[in-house]
Amino acid sequence: MVVSYTQEHVYRHPWHRVTAAAWRKFTDADARAAALSNILEVHTLSRRVDAQSGRIEAVRAIAGRAPPLPLLLRGLVAAAGGDVVLCVEHTAVDGPARAMRVVSRNANLRGLVHVEETCSYRPHPDRPDEWTLFRQETNIRCAPLAAVAARAAEMVERRCAERFAQNASKGREVVDTICKRLALADHDRSIRPM
Repeated sequence: MVVSYTQEHVYRHPWHRVTAAAWRKFTDADARAAALSNILEVHTLSRRVDAQSGRIEAVRAIAGRAPPLPLLLRGLVAAAGGDVVLCVEHTAVDGPARAMRVVSRNANLRGLVHVEETCSYRPHPDRPDEWTLFRQETNIRCAPLAAVAARAAEMVERRCAERFAQNASKGREVVDTICKRLALADHDRSIRPM
């Protein structure tokens, strides 16, 4: 069984500000302390910038605490790799098209669960210079385990989906907070005497 969900959110900030905030979401110390305390480490594995085309590609490794699970499932998670979830995030930005796509997958615990999240950031169709449309699609599939009943597998999928929804909400809040700080900095620069 696969649990899938899609969410959309409108940031009332322009695309360039929202994508700048999204890049900083996991590395901003204030954001991590406030809303994303489950994130332990973020490392850039590769980065490619094509100045001629205005495209950027990056791959990051993200380590975070596994979500709390029912007692029955904690032993399985511990046996499958512990309480730290490792994810690989692939980001592609097309500056001229004003499009950013982020695809994340878990790199460990795949013997239990496969998670793939795809996020896109585009100018909002109604107010392309002022707002940004964020779309998040998540698929969670529990691996077939002969030792685990179907009911337990469903519990894992549901628990993961609930946690992803909670963390997605926190992530949107963090991006919005960073956008507000960037807007304030832009405003402060614009009113300073030269």
